[in-house]
Amino acid sequence: MCDVDGVAAAPRTSLAELTTLRIGGRPRALLECSTAEGVVESVRALDAADRPVLVLGGGSNLVVAGGDLDLVVVAVRNREVEYLDEADELIVRAGAGLTWDELVADTVGRGYGGLECLSGIPGSVGATPVQNVGAYGVEVAQVLHRVRWYDRVTGVDEWVTPDALGLAYRTSVLKNSDRAVVLEVEFRLDRAGRSEPIRYAELAGRLGVAPGERTDPALVRRTVLELRRGKGMVLDDDDEDTWSAGSFFTNPVVRDEDLPAVRSRVAGRLGDGPAGQMPAFAATGGTKLSAGWLIERAGFGKGYPSSSSPARLSTKHTLALTNRGAATADDVIALAREVRDGVREAFGVELHPEPVWVGCSI
Repeated sequence: MCDVDGVAAAPRTSLAELTTLRIGGRPRALLECSTAEGVVESVRALDAADRPVLVLGGGSNLVVAGGDLDLVVVAVRNREVEYLDEADELIVRAGAGLTWDELVADTVGRGYGGLECLSGIPGSVGATPVQNVGAYGVEVAQVLHRVRWYDRVTGVDEWVTPDALGLAYRTSVLKNSDRAVVLEVEFRLDRAGRSEPIRYAELAGRLGVAPGERTDPALVRRTVLELRRGKGMVLDDDDEDTWSAGSFFTNPVVRDEDLPAVRSRVAGRLGDGPAGQMPAFAATGGTKLSAGWLIERAGFGKGYPSSSSPARLSTKHTLALTNRGAATADDVIALAREVRDGVREAFGVELHPEPVWVGCSI
């Protein structure tokens, strides 16, 4: 496998060094692939040999078990960027191994709109359609044009349109699946230099625009980065609040017939005054609630459980579970279970984790 062009065997290392949560054991081997073809040939050879594989991008959405791991890591490191004129659309094509925010910065720096609300999100380009990444009122499904993937079932390397991905809230057919490996991704851009419509109320307020308006993508990017930094959601080696897998739980969607019972439990715990005014938004399949709000009102405040705990909620944002420097996967899992179970007990709402689990589970 290491004889393939664009593939090099890297020194054996722990996944704690390759993930933003900074936990994880040592795989059997690490292959660094600088081309899409190298990724395909490496994964194809490992599959043929029936070897367990972890395809790794930016490592920003993983919870990995400790110890010696019986798997080979294929690190996707193709980073090329190309701008394409297609009919009346401007398309940017990027290698799956490119750091996501580098792509956002490049598009905004060239004066193009479309990706600015997704600024500061950690991880790689290839992970964005897998997770259907979203923030501040925009998600990848809205700007995605095509995805090039290697289908591990059929052995075909092909481009597919978004409808093949089954995109939904923070998920796709690729999440928690070994079906295919993302190689390149294309996104639609606004060549006129207009941002995506500003839908998120907090962002609209900071920008001084009405919801639904468009504005300067560079201004939106700066504002989004300021908001994310204030919540510890921009990676910083010196800030342990950013040693995380990002938002750990997705915002739950409650069926409309179940919502009155949830509101009743909120009122019983917090009263009918301002403290009990639960954020709720119309969503496909019911009503979307704020996971962070529920976590905090269930008794899990910022920095929970204590300053001496190896795994804690962020001191800036209750939706992030953080490693304070010495946490293990077991520490993170124990805290995640406590928070999940506490919210269920308090409000009858089930929280679902957003990260991908490797060798462990909640």
